[in-house]
Amino acid sequence: MNIHRQLRGLAYQVFYGLPLPVRRRVARAVSPKFLVGAVTVIRDSEAPEPGRVLLLRQPSSRGWGLPAGLLKKGEMPAVGAARELFEEAGVRIEPGDLRPGNPNAILQPTAANVDMVWFGWVPSSTTPLVVDGGEVLEARWWPLDELPKLTWPTARLLGIYGLGPRAGELPPSVALSDAAPSRPASTS
Repeated sequence: MNIHRQLRGLAYQVFYGLPLPVRRRVARAVSPKFLVGAVTVIRDSEAPEPGRVLLLRQPSSRGWGLPAGLLKKGEMPAVGAARELFEEAGVRIEPGDLRPGNPNAILQPTAANVDMVWFGWVPSSTTPLVVDGGEVLEARWWPLDELPKLTWPTARLLGIYGLGPRAGELPPSVALSDAAPSRPASTS
């Protein structure tokens, strides 16, 4: 038997022999720490393909981005996504009407952030966009084939779901056909 396997097995035996509160403290001390946020990709349900997407211009960025923010302690990701969407763009959507992206969690490689990604569709003609002028300077619908300069994380995230200028640059674990949820069937 390999010496590394024996040592690993011994380490696990010692670890699982510790009282639960001690194991939790050890696990927290050696585990990576991440901030968890929610991002919404809101599409115009009235736009013909390839469609339009809601983007925001914020004072801190050099490009347009998606509605997003950190989750509050104990907040469910879809609830946080709907909250951030309303706070940043004035768009109300029920958390249950948001559909998770596949993958639903995206690790931002340059920061210790994990983004939970949600897709939603609203009619732009009856959905007013309201910004506060502080955190968000402008909210606007953009045709997917005429996107403005995007922030790097937004271009990467949209690309993972087969949208925008980086479409097709997907991680090997994501099949293009499974990435972005399709427009929901009309209920009328």
